[in-house]
Amino acid sequence: MEHLNLDESIKKSKSILIISHINPDGDTLGSMLALRDLIYLNYKIKPEMMNISKIPKIYEFLNGIKDIKHIYEFDKSRIYDMVILVDIAALDRICDAQIFYEKAFIKVSIDHHKTNNYDANIRYVESDSSSTGEVLYKIAENHGWKFDENISEALYTAILTDTGGFRFENTHALTLKIASKLVALGAKPQKIFKNCYESKSKAFVMFRAYCLNKAVFLKNDKVAYVIVYKKDLEKFGNEDDLTEGLVELLRDIDTVEVAFLLKEIDKNKFKVSTRSKNIDVAQVCSAFNGGGHQFAAGCVIKYSAEDSVKHILEEIEKQGL
Repeated sequence: MEHLNLDESIKKSKSILIISHINPDGDTLGSMLALRDLIYLNYKIKPEMMNISKIPKIYEFLNGIKDIKHIYEFDKSRIYDMVILVDIAALDRICDAQIFYEKAFIKVSIDHHKTNNYDANIRYVESDSSSTGEVLYKIAENHGWKFDENISEALYTAILTDTGGFRFENTHALTLKIASKLVALGAKPQKIFKNCYESKSKAFVMFRAYCLNKAVFLKNDKVAYVIVYKKDLEKFGNEDDLTEGLVELLRDIDTVEVAFLLKEIDKNKFKVSTRSKNIDVAQVCSAFNGGGHQFAAGCVIKYSAEDSVKHILEEIEKQGL
């Protein structure tokens, strides 16, 4: 695939589409919104934005969030000059939106997952960066792009949420330096933190309590997991974002070295989220065509709940636990 220059490619593109991943988090949404505004502010071209699934309510404070359209609102026959994927570790993370990427004249990937290996004309994939937001900030700075308060707020949100409030192992000196620059450019840390971490619904909090109460602990409490069925979500209102942060709560227990969450998608099909303090869970998830980071990864597994747990535990054991 031909490699192209980002600046020249944007200038000659009349139609640009930015796509976020399924079950969007703060990094993919913040990066999408920041990139849309960066391109408009610096090139006077206004990209469209596409999401694949419901946007969590906690991110509704971000400027421009209502401009994001669901995939069903798009004409699948349309061909864009440029399609940009933000925070997309693998193409299956954009589901049916792959057709827009495949048909685009210019394909761009901006990401920080080490398992990212799909083709693109322009690739900015830095696995040593804390977040896609951090990667995007460096791109903007290197190109000399102008910033405004909304862009700074979106990028700060991306970095804040993917570092767990600057407490995960992916938080480096440069991460904090960039966050400081974003504050100087207008991002308001207290406002963003409050919206991301202190605005949970009653259903969200009660659902966490319910799931933690049925968590399973193995190997002298070194491994913890919980299974969430559709009926569980329906009981508490069926909000897509109810499971957000749940697996981290299990991992945060002092004895736990690996935690995983199984969320039912369909019969004998579960979305798996894994978190670790020591072992490489990206390797665990790669056994099921998933991936991510060393200490935070995910996949989709197609077995019964019991067999899914069995296979995941087998892969965890292969990593030395």
